This record gives sequence, structure tokens and C-alpha cells, in this order.
Amino acid sequence: MERVPAVRRRRLGEELRRLRDLAGLTSGEAAQRAGWHQSKVSRIETGHSSVTTEDVGVLLDVYAVQDRRTRDLLTMLAGRAHRRGWWHEFRDFLPVEYRDFISLETGAGRILSLENSVVPGLLQTPEYAHALTAAVMPGLAAREVAALAEVRTARQTVLRQDPRPEFRAVLDESVLRRDVGGPEVMAGQLARLEEAARLPHVRLQILPFTAGGHMGVTNSFVIFVFPQMPELDVVVVDHLTGSLHVDRTEDVAAYTAAFTGLRARALPCEESAALIARVRAEVTR
Repeated sequence: MERVPAVRRRRLGEELRRLRDLAGLTSGEAAQRAGWHQSKVSRIETGHSSVTTEDVGVLLDVYAVQDRRTRDLLTMLAGRAHRRGWWHEFRDFLPVEYRDFISLETGAGRILSLENSVVPGLLQTPEYAHALTAAVMPGLAAREVAALAEVRTARQTVLRQDPRPEFRAVLDESVLRRDVGGPEVMAGQLARLEEAARLPHVRLQILPFTAGGHMGVTNSFVIFVFPQMPELDVVVVDHLTGSLHVDRTEDVAAYTAAFTGLRARALPCEESAALIARVRAEVTR
């Protein structure tokens, strides 16, 4: 488990090394064609050296990589402010870990989210996002709260991009019943969940209180899945002071199996939507 920058450098280096092998080149030959010293290629491949987006482009050209999705994903890992990098407008106050989280979220083909306390950011209403941010970070100035809430809702464009990612979320029932912002805000938020549950690329399930204790009760987590490059899959686990990024293949597999098990214990999508509607009716009485 490492912070994002190290994870990202190592993953990028591993993938570039794999592509070099597929191209049938040694690191020395690759360096010669790129006009570099061999040690630069080695440092990039081991994750010991930062790499620019221009460097990635050079290596992909050397390895004759034409697939646009592959090029976009690897450039994303190098930190490119590409056409979907709207979050760089907020870079003055967004921690690098959060910017990298959004970057991974934007590039993933499938997003698996377990939430025990609050509505996932991709499904929050602006009012809910503002109330939650103000409650979680009481020391922030009003303009900072507003900006962070704006980021939270701006992230939701990922669900409308082309191609759209598959989004699967399992929410503990407490997410529906925790009062964030008051009855009016919660009513609007629950209505938003009902709408989201009807989207063809969204699968929303609720873990009812009757499910009892379960393996995900102590931590929320998100799994970013890259179907075309499974070796880039990563898990982000929330904790008290931030988040941990888990990228070892066996660990990602364990979290994925846990998520599958939680989905099996959760209510089916139709029953989950019905529970959300019932809770909303209770809130609006």
C-alpha cells in the first residue's frame, strides 16, 4: 500500500516495460531509439524516476503503440492534463492524492464502490455535497466548502462520458438514513439515488441492517477497473486521515471477491430501489 504518486510511477513503469518486451527491444535499444541514456529507461521502468507525458509519448512511439485507449491510459498515469482533466482548475487546494483519485476515476472502465456512511460522490446532489463537506471540514471557509462541493458534483460527468463506465455501488442502509443537511436535502438526495438506479450502466444495491455484520463494515473502498489493462486495476481504501491505494494483484483480487460477496448479501437492484423510495417517503412525511 502506497500513496498514489509511487503507485502510479510503478504501474506506468511496469506497463512500459511490458510494451518494450512486446516490441522485442532491450532497454538499451529503446533508449538509443529515443535518444536517451539507457539508465533513463531503467529508472522509468522501475518507478524510481518521474516521467513526463512527453517521455511516455516518445516511448509509445518507439514501441509502435497505436491503440488510442492504451495511449490515453498510460498518459493519464503520467499525470497528463488531457481533455477530461477539468480538476486541474482546482489544483491550488485539491491534494495530489485527490487529483489522482479523480484521474483514475475518469479513466476507469468499471467502478465498484462500497460505502458505509455517505452517498458516493458520483451520486451526490449539489446540496448534499455542500452539507456533507461543511460537516466533515468545519474549519474551511465558505468559499472553500463551495469549491470542494463543486468538485464533488463535477466528478459526475464521468457517468455521462463516452464511453460510459459501468458503475456498481453497494450502500449500507445507514447511508440512506443518516441525516445530512436536513429532511429537504435528504429527500432530494434519495430521489437522486432513485433516478441513478434506473440508469442502464448503474447497478445500485443496498445492504440492509438485517444483513448484520459484514466484511465491509469497517471501511469503505472503491475499485477502479481497467478492462483493457487489468494490471492497472487499483483499490482505494478510506481511513481516518486520508486513503490508501492498494495495487498488488492478489490484494485487488481479494477486494474484488469481497465486493462480489457483499453484492450477494445485498438486496437485488429492484428491492434496493424500493427501499430507497420507502425511506424517502419517511423523510418527506
